[in-house]
Amino acid sequence: MISVGKQIASFLVVLFIIIISFAHTFYILLSPKSNFSFEKNENNDDPNNPWNITPAYYQVFENGTVNQNQYMIKLPDGNTNMFVDFGTAIFAMYLFLTGDSSALSNWTYKGNPSLVILIVIFSLLIVVYLMNLLIGLLNNAIEKDNNKTSYLVQKAEILAEIELLYLLPHQRRWQKWFPDVIYYYADADKVRQKIKEMIKESEWNIDEFLELKKNLLDKLNIQHNPVDEANLQDISKEIRDLRSKLPQHSEATLQDILNEIRDLRSKLPQQPAES
Repeated sequence: MISVGKQIASFLVVLFIIIISFAHTFYILLSPKSNFSFEKNENNDDPNNPWNITPAYYQVFENGTVNQNQYMIKLPDGNTNMFVDFGTAIFAMYLFLTGDSSALSNWTYKGNPSLVILIVIFSLLIVVYLMNLLIGLLNNAIEKDNNKTSYLVQKAEILAEIELLYLLPHQRRWQKWFPDVIYYYADADKVRQKIKEMIKESEWNIDEFLELKKNLLDKLNIQHNPVDEANLQDISKEIRDLRSKLPQHSEATLQDILNEIRDLRSKLPQQPAES
C-alpha cells in the first residue's frame, strides 16, 4: 500500500495545488467586500455578506400581499458563507469534490455568470477528468505492485545465470557471496503448505541438509518418514525370487511363501498420516 501511495504522490500534490487554486478563486469572488459581524446586522448592498444571503422570512397577509419588511431572519454563522475564510473555502472545495455543493447554493446562478463558469470548469476538470485519472493511476500502480513478484523471480533467474556462467570457480566458493544456509522470516502456514506439496511431488527427498529439514518438519508438526529406496529394492528382489518358485511348490509351500512376504512387508517403514 505504501509503494502504491509513493507512485501517485506527485499526482496528489498537483491535484491539491489545483484545488487550492480554485478555493482561492472562489474566495476572491465570494468573500464579503466589507467588514461584518455575526452579532449585529448591518444593512449594506454586499451580496456576499452573510446577513444578506442567510434565509429570511416575510409575512403574507390574507389578501395575498407580502410585507416587504423581513418578518424573521435566521442568524448567520460560519457555514452561511464558507468563503469568508480561506481555510473554510478549501474545505468547501473538498465538499464540492465529494458531490456536496451546498456551500455554493446561497447565491443565485442566473445573476452570477462567473460563478457558474467556475462551477462548470471545476466539475469537468477536477470531478470528472482528474478523479477518473486518479482511479486509472491507482489501478496501474496496484498492477505494477503485483508484478513486483514476477520481477523478483526474473531477477533471481538472471543472478543464477550470472553465478553459473560468468563467475570464476574461486568466486563461487566465497562464503560471503554464497553462504551455505540463508535464514529469513517466512509465514509458517505457507511454508507448511509448500513442504507438503514438495513431499507429494517427491521433491523433498534430497540428501542435503538432513538435520535442518528434520528440525523444520518438527517445528511445523509435519510427520514424514521416507522409505529407504535401497531397502525397497532388496525387498522387491526377494519377492521376485519367491514368485519364481511358485510353480515348483505345493499348496502348503505356497502358504509358507505368503507368510514370508508378510514378514518382508513388516520390514517396511510405517507411513504416519501427515498433520
